[in-house]
Amino acid sequence: MHLAMPLFNQKEAKMKKLWVLVSALVFCGVFGFGTATAAAPGKIKVGILLPLTGTFAAVAETQRDGALLAIDVVNKRGGLNMPGGKVMVEGVVADDEAKQDVGVRRYRYMVSEGVKGVGGQTWAPLAYAINAMVAKEPMPYFPVCVMAKEAFQKGKLADSTFATAYSPWTVGYMAGQAAVKTLGKKRIFFLARADSWGWDMRDGATAAAKEYGAEIVGYDEVSLGTGDFTTVLQKVRAAKPDVFISAQFAADAVALLKQVHQMGINKEMTIFNAFITNVVAKGLPPEALEGVYAMHYFYYDLANFPDKEVAKSAKEFTDLYSAKYKRPPDAYATIAYVAYMEMFRGFEAAKSFEPKKVSAALMANKGQFNSVKGPANWRGDHAAVYKHAAFLVKGKGAKERKNEWDLFTVMGSVGGESVMPTLKSLGY
Repeated sequence: MHLAMPLFNQKEAKMKKLWVLVSALVFCGVFGFGTATAAAPGKIKVGILLPLTGTFAAVAETQRDGALLAIDVVNKRGGLNMPGGKVMVEGVVADDEAKQDVGVRRYRYMVSEGVKGVGGQTWAPLAYAINAMVAKEPMPYFPVCVMAKEAFQKGKLADSTFATAYSPWTVGYMAGQAAVKTLGKKRIFFLARADSWGWDMRDGATAAAKEYGAEIVGYDEVSLGTGDFTTVLQKVRAAKPDVFISAQFAADAVALLKQVHQMGINKEMTIFNAFITNVVAKGLPPEALEGVYAMHYFYYDLANFPDKEVAKSAKEFTDLYSAKYKRPPDAYATIAYVAYMEMFRGFEAAKSFEPKKVSAALMANKGQFNSVKGPANWRGDHAAVYKHAAFLVKGKGAKERKNEWDLFTVMGSVGGESVMPTLKSLGY
């Protein structure tokens, strides 16, 4: 038999329904707030992936330090200015060991951990491999090495890859231009490295020699890791050039320049190491560095440089870096610092961490930006064009040095669009 529900029970049922409705609304409100918070985090992670062990470790350590300094600068001003408020930045550092499989695996792990951007690499082939991954799955990626010219070709460079250092072709062109136009040399012996680094550099130097009326009177190439240059240097001596330009870098450059001094080659011709860093210079006896010319991406002491604005910004950066690390910034530390500061500028300008929006923001206003070494702009191949792409330096001997880091005299600079391969030659 059906019995009517008592009045009290009916009221109780209505109250239960009301509580269910209120609970649902509260849950939706909390859930909605949680979603908003996730969309505007108070902190983000960015990846710093470098070969902190192995052949390139000394250079990689300076790159890491430059990246971490950029993060410090942003965090000390309260974080990134994003639509949801200030966002702090955490740097996630990992060792790629300059190995393709290790680097790719650790890059993937960083992505799985939710990083919003990645920078790094000292070894160009790994940068190229990561660029290929970024092309398929976009990520703001800032290689901080000198990538092969091929990597900048249209269709090969990912839309969200931006390189704050140029290709070896530009390094070779700048060295050739400085040797011929500034130093007045006409007969060049060029020693390449037997890979894209050396071949691109050779091609750039050859182009500059042709443009400015010099000739390549001798050429040779050796593999990465060569320790004995005796045979090569005998060929150099026999060719009787007025300038010997070498593509060797890092430990190879130290070994070569020591032997140049030991054999007295430096007394017979001008010695020009195409691309140098303070790490290399510190590895040489002062007498082996004395009188050696080179191109330097950034040299910290620009006190007597004619461009006073650049001298001022360089000093500010040097003071900032020195306060943290107790030594002046080297070239590759500066490359990394510029890269991460541009990554952060891209986030703020885009008001987003979304790769396509970050890329578009960096390319806005003709890609113009200011760096610690003066004005620059991103061009169509996402390579940075600098007013002062590199500084021509001359090594100091022991008597000239005022302190342990007083390694070079700055003789001038080269830069602008003219030192880069044309966009047309890259397929744009």
